Amino acid sequence: MDTPIDIIDERLRPVVEGARLERLCTGAAWSEGPVWMHEDDAVLWSDIPNNRMLRWSAPDGMTVWRTGVEFTNGHTRNLKGDLLHCSHGLRAIVRTRVSAGGVRADAPDEIVVDRYLGKRLNSPNDLVVKRDGTIWFTDPPYGIASDREGHCAEREQPANFVFRFDPASGRLDAMTDAVQEPNGLAFSPDESRLYVSDTSAAMRPDGSGRHHLMVFDVRGVALANGRVFAKVNPGLPDGFRLDAQGWIYTSSLDSVQVYHPDGSLLGKIRVPEKVGNLCFGGARRDQLYIAASSSLYRIVLRTEGIQRP
Repeated sequence: MDTPIDIIDERLRPVVEGARLERLCTGAAWSEGPVWMHEDDAVLWSDIPNNRMLRWSAPDGMTVWRTGVEFTNGHTRNLKGDLLHCSHGLRAIVRTRVSAGGVRADAPDEIVVDRYLGKRLNSPNDLVVKRDGTIWFTDPPYGIASDREGHCAEREQPANFVFRFDPASGRLDAMTDAVQEPNGLAFSPDESRLYVSDTSAAMRPDGSGRHHLMVFDVRGVALANGRVFAKVNPGLPDGFRLDAQGWIYTSSLDSVQVYHPDGSLLGKIRVPEKVGNLCFGGARRDQLYIAASSSLYRIVLRTEGIQRP
């Protein structure tokens, strides 16, 4: 399909020149949390309201990978290649272990962490694994706000934290509550910065609330100097990823917006549906897979995603 790309800063042009957006498949209610599975050149992603995970590959097209998944949202792989899920329904980080040939849909799941100081998490939303193996994740209330994307329930945590979990020690630490409703998150290529989206406007129809990206300096195992990086319009910066040069590719209402680490908006890759989240994939990690409302899209760029883990 024709791909209107708004080039606001000429630094973007070499990355998107000649790029074409493809709609690979459709049929979801709300697409989220795509993750690249290199073993079989496939993408897995969540169709949250339908409580299932979908799979797309070039030979097979779109298939249902799993049903009854307890409203998983964000996904990533850990250093061993296990698939990690943010489960709204279980209010937990869940692991499906990798085996020979990849991650199997019929493999059993394990709870990684579901409580902080003895109380249940809100509803983990998105996660990223640092090079030291620690799991960082956001915990807004979206999965307990209604039964559409989880199970309506009372919150037990005093705030919406960004957490750090250390699998080696089993320790879970709340890193910050400075983000009203933390959603997507990602590290810079050198892991000196952590970007976190604040989407508190999502549950405030009066137009109040936040719709911006925040950034924190990473100092050892602590976060410091939290500040607004960019306000995203129209819509919300739900999920996002970075490429190897540190550019941020974030969801919004009408496009994937691209930001330079200096805070400049470089341009917009227009998408005909509201974008939920995205990931890099392909053998060269130059294919950007975009989970947008009912569909999965792909665009090949002249850059590559961060190799993590």
